[in-house]
Amino acid sequence: MRRSPDQEEGQIEGQIEGSLELLRFQAAIEASGDVLYDWNLTTDELTLLGATAPLFGRGTASLPDRGEDLNARISPEDVPVRMRALSEHISGRGPFDCEYRVCAGNGEPQWIHDRGAVEISPSGRPERLIGVLRLITQRKQHEAQLEYQANFDELTGHFNKVRLREALDQALAQSLRYEQNGAFLVIGLDQMGMINTAYGYEAGDAILFEVSRRLDQCLRETDVIGRLGGDRFGVVVSCCNQAQAQITAERILLAVRQTPIEIGGKQVHVTASASLVVFPSQSKTSFDVMTKAEGALFQAKLAGRDCIQGYEMSEEQRLGFQTNMDIGEQVKLALKEKRLCFAYQPIVDAASEEVRLYECLMRMHAPDGELITANRFVPVIEQLGLMRAVDRYALELAIEDLKRYADVRLAVNISGLTAADRSWLRALSAHLKDRRDLAERLVIEITETAAMYDIEETAHFVTAVRDLGCQVAVDDFGAGYTTFRHLKSLTVDLVKIDGSFVKGICNSTENQLFIRNLLSLAKTFGLETVAECVENEDEAAYLAKEGVELLQGWFFGKPSLEPAWKGEAQDTSAPAATADWSAGQDQPQRAAN
Repeated sequence: MRRSPDQEEGQIEGQIEGSLELLRFQAAIEASGDVLYDWNLTTDELTLLGATAPLFGRGTASLPDRGEDLNARISPEDVPVRMRALSEHISGRGPFDCEYRVCAGNGEPQWIHDRGAVEISPSGRPERLIGVLRLITQRKQHEAQLEYQANFDELTGHFNKVRLREALDQALAQSLRYEQNGAFLVIGLDQMGMINTAYGYEAGDAILFEVSRRLDQCLRETDVIGRLGGDRFGVVVSCCNQAQAQITAERILLAVRQTPIEIGGKQVHVTASASLVVFPSQSKTSFDVMTKAEGALFQAKLAGRDCIQGYEMSEEQRLGFQTNMDIGEQVKLALKEKRLCFAYQPIVDAASEEVRLYECLMRMHAPDGELITANRFVPVIEQLGLMRAVDRYALELAIEDLKRYADVRLAVNISGLTAADRSWLRALSAHLKDRRDLAERLVIEITETAAMYDIEETAHFVTAVRDLGCQVAVDDFGAGYTTFRHLKSLTVDLVKIDGSFVKGICNSTENQLFIRNLLSLAKTFGLETVAECVENEDEAAYLAKEGVELLQGWFFGKPSLEPAWKGEAQDTSAPAATADWSAGQDQPQRAAN
């Protein structure tokens, strides 16, 4: 039957409209950066549509037109991955979803995410695979960078402190299992502060890099090297006794001092001090090994530097260690029986003297009813590696208070070890998920000494905590060696002035000068300041006049296990609280107020 001109014109218009729609569809696919494919499994023909140029180069001649051709471009290491995913999908054991590398048009490997579905014929045979190829090279590179940063020191390329501790844990487990000795060495460069001052921090970094290279040259392939932070390196030496570890340390110090390092055309002579701890005979936990090695390194520095100090335990130390182990067992039992609690101490506004914060001091109820302050057990459990468990318990207590008392803000003071514990961060994130109201009422305190131990790792921790919506405070400020540069890299919200600079401030010109400099620094960064251990009205008036925003001390109130806001009638005028591990000093309680 012959069609009329109108019918023919309508057909042509339909074909044109269909072609335009196909062109728009193709343009949308190319804009997305994806490539659609139709692979005929019977004939092996492969049809591609979309942004093919980044994957296969420009021009139709460069495009694979058969499944075999595409397989030939996949990295040989990844071919089994794709084939296994396809086989499992065809057999009905899951979706076809895999990632692999292909040789791109420029010869460089590119990562592809391949996702599709197979069509089955009426006879039950797979006929074709239809799917999408997505370029994910940038994502893979970012993932690789994050993985590297999580495990390695950016400057030297060696393990970072967290990864080094894991390697030490493995070495300890192996030593205990096979009854073999090993050693942990700490290498600390001497007078790096003077070198940084004289030549600049870039020169200091160059020296650290060169020393790390020399460590590689004078150690065995089985030895594990890591940067502990600052000017210190750690080395895990497996299968060696104390004499062999001593020889290894001597070889390292010789390699450091033997040849000067050239910096800006000048020859700089560098020396190092070393310490060693033999495990498992001298210690059986990685945290204790590292703590003892750091203590021994301090003794080596006192002995004149450029020397080696092994860890030694006197009879008095041995008895003290036994006592510490007993305390550790008491804390473990207290955790199990939930006998740890907070005592809350008010922090007031310096101008109005109204309560703004409550610092929560850790306490432990002994089985006989005695209330034990934190200074009697926290230093011990830090050495025994129990702080992670206690800090996790403290987080649970704080979150419970936040949920129960809507007008209270809490800040939990955690140890330096916990600041490097990613599991604690994950627990914090889990508690605060979809609870911005809790995050905004939570402050995390870290001591200045812990913050300075590994400034890069601390900066990462601070950023992660603040991204969750919490605030971060630096406690005991002034007790360590924080500089303008350090404080700039730590984007904290508050600084708490160490009580040693507050006591007797009215009669100490040195403390007065320190407070003025600190306040000037805090104002530069827009930080709020808290003065601890305020004991009398004169000190309170002086600090308020100088510009300190918040004051804390027994002059304003004792720590209490049951503050007013925990009663039925909450004190909504006191909306914040902080949690701290410090036991606090006995200070005279204010008679009025």
